[in-house]
Order: sequence, then structure tokens, then C-alpha cells
Amino acid sequence: MRGDERRELTEFVSVEYEKGQSIRDIASTIGRSYGFVHRLLAESGTELRTRGGARKGPRK
Repeated sequence: MRGDERRELTEFVSVEYEKGQSIRDIASTIGRSYGFVHRLLAESGTELRTRGGARKGPRK
């Protein structure tokens, strides 16, 4: 996938991720792999969230 199609898909993926969608959910929606979506986000400069949810209690 190259050119305009890739740019449009990258923009869509970035917007959905910024809205709070998970990489796995986005991948399922567009019919691509987790790795492909992760790569698009990394290439676009999107800051990726850390894994998991909020920690319970103070950090040690």
C-alpha cells in the first residue's frame, strides 16, 4: 500500500487512536494486522499509549 491510499489510511488510524480506540480494534475495523496498524501509528509520529489500564495505588 502506497501513496494517497496509505496517507488516508494513516490519517484514519491516527484519528481513531487519538479518540481512544485500541490498536486491535482499529486493525479489526480495517481488516489489517495489529503490526500494520502499529507501524502506521509509529510512522505518523503518533504518541502511543502505554499498555494496560491505570495502576491501583501508589507506584513503588
